Parts: sequence; structure tokens; C-alpha cells
Amino acid sequence: MSDHQIKENILFQIDMCWQLYLYHMDNLEEAEALWAFSPTGLQVRQQEEGWGIDWPENEGYEIGPPSISWTMWHIIYWWTTALDCNFGDGAIKKDDIPWPGSVEKAKETIKLLHDKWVSKLNELTEEEYYSKQYAKWPLEDRNFIDTALWLNGELMKNAAEIGYGRFLYATFKK
Repeated sequence: MSDHQIKENILFQIDMCWQLYLYHMDNLEEAEALWAFSPTGLQVRQQEEGWGIDWPENEGYEIGPPSISWTMWHIIYWWTTALDCNFGDGAIKKDDIPWPGSVEKAKETIKLLHDKWVSKLNELTEEEYYSKQYAKWPLEDRNFIDTALWLNGELMKNAAEIGYGRFLYATFKK
């Protein structure tokens, strides 16, 4: 496989993951996104001072499935962190990444992050894909190919979680 094919395959894969994400975002409404199948599942919660975002102490099954809004926030979290750590100064922390306040604003934020990430993928040379220069988070001491593939996998996983959340909502909120 040539270097050009690796970059091309990563871009193809992220586009495929993005299409699944967009499919599950179609007609998503606020009530559905904020609905929680389980009170113990990860959620974004409206509080007096804004929105609180749950953070798991562990990733055990007993915590229950996350809300769709939390999964959307999680996409914002890892893409913001990946862009900052791999192409910025790495100063952003989890608590610096808020829930945008609505599904529509979250969709806009995710779209902007997607476009920035894809732009970075397109700008990198084949040599940079093999280097560790832009691979600082979430996988240290790996090449950027592994970072890009991890993020593609994360997007696919989160898109599937959103779809599953929509199935749960449609079934339990009849």
C-alpha cells in the first residue's frame, strides 16, 4: 500500500463514519437528545449556573447508557482535545469544553470540529502521517496514522451509540 493510499483510506473511512453520524442526527429533537434511559447513565444536566457534564469514574456497564446529548458532548470533547493537543498547545482541559446548550448548537460545533479535523488530515504530508509530530493525544508514542484511525473509530462508535439511543427512545417513549 502506498503512502497516498493510507491518507486516502483514512479520509474515506472518516467520510463513511461521518455519513453514519449525519444519518443519526436527522430530525433529532431536544427532548430525545436529553432523555436518559437510566438515571445513572452519563448525561448533560441543566443546573443553575449552566450545564453540568457527567464524567465517569469507571466505564463499567452498571453506569448505564449515556444520553444522546452526552454522547454529542463527548464528540465535542475528543475532537476539541485532539485538535488542541495534536495541532495546538495542549492547554484545553475537559472542564473547558462546555455543552453548547442545545442540540442545534452541538450539531454546529461538531460540524465545525469535523471540518477542522478533515482540513488537518488533508494538509498533512504522507511523511507527517508516519511521524509522531502530530500524535500527542490520545495515543502517545504512536504515529499520526494511529491517531487518525483511533478518531475515526471513536466517531463510528459515538454515531452508533447515538443511533442506539434513538432506538431506545423510540421504543420506551411511545
